[in-house]
Amino acid sequence: MNRFCTATLCLALLLLATVPIQMFAQASDTLVVYATPKALDEVIRQDTTAGGVQKHKVYKLVSLDTTYLYTGSITVKSDITVLGVRHATTGRPPCIQPAVLGDGSIPATLFVLNGKNMKGTFKNLYLLGLSTNGNANGDGIAIRLLADSIRLTVDNCVFEEWHTFAISYSGSWCKFYISNSKFRNMVHPNQWYIGEVLRNEWPGTAYTDTVIFRYNTMFCINGYASATVTKYYTRFFEFTHNSVLYTFKNPFFEFNVTDAKFNNNLFFSPWSGAISKQEYPWWDQLWSPEVGSIIDLDTLDLAKDSVFNPVDIGKTNFRLLSEAKRKVEVKNNAYFWPTALTTFWKNWNDTARVCSVYTPTWMNARTSNMFANKTTWPGFVSSGNLNADPGFGTSIPAVLSQSPNGLLAWFTLCRTGQLSTTYWGYQKTQVGSAANWVPTWPLPETQHMQYTNTSLRTGGTDGLPIGDPNWFGITTAVETSIEPIPQEFSLSPAYPNPFNPSTNIQYTLNRAGVTTLRVYNTIGQLVRIVVDGIYQSPGTYTMGVEMSDLPTGMYIYVLQQENNRIARKMMLLK
Repeated sequence: MNRFCTATLCLALLLLATVPIQMFAQASDTLVVYATPKALDEVIRQDTTAGGVQKHKVYKLVSLDTTYLYTGSITVKSDITVLGVRHATTGRPPCIQPAVLGDGSIPATLFVLNGKNMKGTFKNLYLLGLSTNGNANGDGIAIRLLADSIRLTVDNCVFEEWHTFAISYSGSWCKFYISNSKFRNMVHPNQWYIGEVLRNEWPGTAYTDTVIFRYNTMFCINGYASATVTKYYTRFFEFTHNSVLYTFKNPFFEFNVTDAKFNNNLFFSPWSGAISKQEYPWWDQLWSPEVGSIIDLDTLDLAKDSVFNPVDIGKTNFRLLSEAKRKVEVKNNAYFWPTALTTFWKNWNDTARVCSVYTPTWMNARTSNMFANKTTWPGFVSSGNLNADPGFGTSIPAVLSQSPNGLLAWFTLCRTGQLSTTYWGYQKTQVGSAANWVPTWPLPETQHMQYTNTSLRTGGTDGLPIGDPNWFGITTAVETSIEPIPQEFSLSPAYPNPFNPSTNIQYTLNRAGVTTLRVYNTIGQLVRIVVDGIYQSPGTYTMGVEMSDLPTGMYIYVLQQENNRIARKMMLLK
């Protein structure tokens, strides 16, 4: 018996010796990354397979005694999380900034997400656009999305001195969840239409799935807090509990949103650059001319109607039916333009300037009429919005006239064609030369952001302070599952249709389940598998179908999820 047990044990040990050791090693998706000796892009690039997949899904940044440098864009095609470990006492996050390259240039874009359906998560990071010599690349972008259907989550991050965009995208049907973050001093020295937080890259040709901003601050930015542009369709937009202080241009480029919420936000000196009569209307009003406003909406055009409301295509009152289905909520927002700014605008126009300006309002006549017309727009609701001075600390109003980076001085240079290398902003970061230099923490505006208007401090629809509640020490948790759940299982008409050689198929799932989407010819032969038995959550999906190898003719595409099944026709016309 003992000899049998010994033999069995020996056999087991022999088998163990022949099994790859990694099967028994502790699996880990996390790579701890230190700020030195390698640049961050080098570390992540070396941790990528030949097929472009990250070997680790999570990169944990732990160095707080110096900054992380990047020497080139960090391009990824698979899921990635970059997670900073904040200081245990002060909460200071690790910082990433560009290095100065050997030829004296500065790398522009930091992160590039270029994998269809991938997820990118960035949390607890200070993303600084200024290089180690204190300069910035004028084309700087912190996070750029180049593929379709990417899901981006950003939480508790600081974006500073990104002179083009903090976040941009050109892929269709991407989703954005941006929370508890600060965007500061995003000012290009001579281009006042960039320096934007979120931008559908020009000419704005991407469809957008979801954009949700919650509990953020945009402070001293040239361009837009959010510019999905809506040249094409945006499915869902939410902007809740954000503080927007000093934008030179309009805070939003969201004219054609169909399902949107603008609630509990604080706007202080938005659109400070006013509206140049030389550029009006087509820079800021793409469809129908109207003097701009903070909340600025317009009717849908036929192309957006066709994507938003495919079930009513062909009806004589199609466009009116589409407008009636739009839902836009604007509640409990506060807005204010200081007297120093409004007086400056008046004096500017009174001095017979060549470049006189229109001054913005809270809601222009076109938009107000849409909210008032309950027959055409029954889903438009506006309430509790007020013009009120929040009572910021003295350094906040001083942005207008401070030296040397005052906004009003920059306005004068801009409107008289004299911009070159001048900046405006709030206590701009000065990069030090010491090896252990890190940005100032807490942010220098922290104390003066705690405004004194008591009614605003409990004025939100939820009783929280209007604007970003984080300045008052109110911790807000990130939520990423806050999209509205669709009410029905549906399959939309292909768009375009007829098509050559490709089209888009959009479908909506009202529950999770295994989903297939297949294309057949008219005699029942399967010619394309678009979605192959994938488990999908509730939501709206858009799939591109390319059929250049198939002949002209009618085709049938079939969506199926468990017992639910819908079929539609489409025409390939070569």
